[in-house]
Amino acid sequence: MPQVMEFKLPDLGEGLTEAEIVRWLVAVGDVVAIDQPVVEVETAKAMVEVPCPYGGVVTARFGEEGEELPVGAPLITVAVGAESAPAGAVEAVEAGEAGAEKGSADAPRPLIGYGSDHSRPARRRRVRPVTAAVSVPVAAPAPAPAPAPAPAPAPAPAPAAPVVAAGPVPVISPLVRKLARDNGVDLRALRGSGPDGLILRADVEAVLRAPEPAPALVAVPVAAQGERIPLKGLRGAVAEKLSRSRREIPEATCWVDADATELMAARAAMNAVNGPKISVLALLARICTAALAKYPELNSTVDLAANEIVRLPAVHLGFAAQTERGLMVPVVRDAHTRSPESLSAEFARLTELARAGKLAPSDLTGGTFTLNNYGVFGVDGSTPIINHPEAAMLGVGRIMPKPWVHQGELAVRQVVQLSLTFDHRVCDGGAAGGFLRYVADCVENPAVLLRSL
Repeated sequence: MPQVMEFKLPDLGEGLTEAEIVRWLVAVGDVVAIDQPVVEVETAKAMVEVPCPYGGVVTARFGEEGEELPVGAPLITVAVGAESAPAGAVEAVEAGEAGAEKGSADAPRPLIGYGSDHSRPARRRRVRPVTAAVSVPVAAPAPAPAPAPAPAPAPAPAPAAPVVAAGPVPVISPLVRKLARDNGVDLRALRGSGPDGLILRADVEAVLRAPEPAPALVAVPVAAQGERIPLKGLRGAVAEKLSRSRREIPEATCWVDADATELMAARAAMNAVNGPKISVLALLARICTAALAKYPELNSTVDLAANEIVRLPAVHLGFAAQTERGLMVPVVRDAHTRSPESLSAEFARLTELARAGKLAPSDLTGGTFTLNNYGVFGVDGSTPIINHPEAAMLGVGRIMPKPWVHQGELAVRQVVQLSLTFDHRVCDGGAAGGFLRYVADCVENPAVLLRSL
């Protein structure tokens, strides 16, 4: 008899608790090899392929494309062992799998990161439909026939206790348990929507959203309900991070208008010579790294547990990039060591990956300061929310012709508004104002930057 193994959605790192199924890479009846990707999922950070640690025949899939699953929920079941399919039913099997001893080749291998580094597997191998047993989802070895349809004790691949009046309540994570406790929700009164009655965060939030005094359903006209868009995936991650920033960081904002005419002229002169073109964003980034060297308190974070301000030695510069999936903040590592030309190339590379949905989680984490160029949307100013757990963010509006007093006379100049939102715990207005004034001075007279190079 084949051994049916259940493969669950693994922990994908970065503290992520759920993922959305984007595309299945295998179907029921396919033969899979150990470490072969079986599904493509999208987390709040990136899209990744999930490899299966078992080799054998896929007997069931759990979840449809577009469905969100919590970490630990079943993904597929695999019948492993030489008896998983009748003789001659498998078109192609990995060499050595059929004759391997039980507990060796068929044993699960640990996942490291997102799976071992291997080339994409060959096209899927499918079992010929010799019997219907292989093509039907199998959750556990079939129990002996029972005379009555009532549930009878039977072995299960991953036993999970249902909600009962006594004993532990199956909850997906301690965060869900805390959410219920803080809001007075009795978990024993809930019927979880997860596998085997597992209580998910959505179950608790549904109770909190229910009308008082009872959780009875109330008929509401369809026209009054409006369009409901799930706050999940990237949008949910952004919402949670911005909410946490507002909850924890006492932020303040200061701003200044600057004459960017000389900066634009310097960029035009730099791009007139042969070589890669340099973007305005790269010049502003180089100015930011020089300003952070003068005001290092803005390149820091607050350690609440230790009640300390941690000044960071390197500048890992995040920049806002708008994509079809929403706002993303890729991070340029060691931006303080890069030239404007190198910064331009890195901005272009990360922006392309972001728009293609191919950024790795490491490309979106570890930032120490963020540069937000909202001028590309045609707006002059903004009060940006700090990208938690950073201490500051510089916002840049559009550069446009405006009347300006230049050398004592009224003239039309290229003017930009700069805004700095900062964590008031790490510095006072003097340091924040000094940082912003230095940035403005470099924008108005790029020669000031040469003193810091």
